[in-house]
Amino acid sequence: MSNPNQILDNALDQGRGVVRLSPTWVPRSFCIPGRRLKLHPDDYYAFGAHRGGIDERWFSSTTRADNGPETLPDEGLSYIWFADGGKAEKVLLKDAIESRGDDFLGPEVMKAHGGWTMYSKFFDNLEPLPHHLHHNDEMAAKIGQRGKPEAYYFPPQLNNKRGYFPYTFFGINPGVKKEQVRDCLANWNKGDNGILDLSRAYRLTPGTGWDVPPGLLHAPGSFLTYEPQRASDVFSMFQSIVWDAYTPWELLVKDVPDENKNDLDFIMSLVDWELNVDPNLYQNRFSPPKPVRPVAEMTEAGYQENWISYKSDAFSAKELTVHPNRTVRISDDNAYGLIVVQGHGRCGSLSVSAPTMIRFGQMTEDELFVTRDAARQGVEITNQSEYDDLVILKHFGPQS
Repeated sequence: MSNPNQILDNALDQGRGVVRLSPTWVPRSFCIPGRRLKLHPDDYYAFGAHRGGIDERWFSSTTRADNGPETLPDEGLSYIWFADGGKAEKVLLKDAIESRGDDFLGPEVMKAHGGWTMYSKFFDNLEPLPHHLHHNDEMAAKIGQRGKPEAYYFPPQLNNKRGYFPYTFFGINPGVKKEQVRDCLANWNKGDNGILDLSRAYRLTPGTGWDVPPGLLHAPGSFLTYEPQRASDVFSMFQSIVWDAYTPWELLVKDVPDENKNDLDFIMSLVDWELNVDPNLYQNRFSPPKPVRPVAEMTEAGYQENWISYKSDAFSAKELTVHPNRTVRISDDNAYGLIVVQGHGRCGSLSVSAPTMIRFGQMTEDELFVTRDAARQGVEITNQSEYDDLVILKHFGPQS
């Protein structure tokens, strides 16, 4: 077997600065798979039924999943995959960036951020999740973690089935008092603690998204969601009963210091109150797509590119559509990961295609990582279909 540096050199040479990533699957014990991840029907419980179903696929991840004591050593981590003929070798993206960060991200990003500090995922749940939040940096630091801003985008290609509840609750209704939310926590074991009575739901629309800063309570609906986010897996569930299913208290206090696990005032301090009761929450957090340049100019050149996540300084994301039988060269300022959600063609020297069905452990052609230098030089992307658009989602880390 080649040493890791040789594998990286080979992969970078083969893709001219673009490398393949293999699929990264993550189970969740508290979720029911929506079965829109294109996994084979037999594989949604490939980690074992006791671990829960697979309802997440992570992209460009250097972050290990936090799934309790049975979490595998590489669970949630992306691998760079290099194949030459019948021989295939792999290296963790995490190890590649730790050893060759300047080559992948550029020295400016490495100096400013120390590495790749985001990942993205497909989240695919059949039912809504509990009203919950993610910690800010100050609160996450108390358990040795980083805060977690995130964003949502609902790809039309993967939402022909909308699940049981295609609505998401965000925030707390203006006028609600903190004591009312605290009472919900105090009533945890009395049944439904009623926290959704204090919130409001928004109907989810394919091709749009939302910005979700730390401290904002949200109960995601049943769309498959593309989620760029900070490289962190901290959360706190605030809803005790979801569709008659009990949420264990442990999921409220999973990321709370041991001495505060029964301290309701401390748990309430996780909530960014002004953010939650913002009367303009929809206007401030809803994220419709925004063209990166004039639409007519892009159409003439054979493509359409939109910003789909653009309100956080921790990450951003774009959706690129290359029209049939067109070739375009797309430049970006920084490294990024990508996932192909429709069509087939080429990205630089590598073939890409959106799979119809994936077996657990099978390699695919739909996920790549583009290094900083390749992004700046521009990646030539060809749609080889006569009729079908080639659609790519691109996730970026913080800028240097």
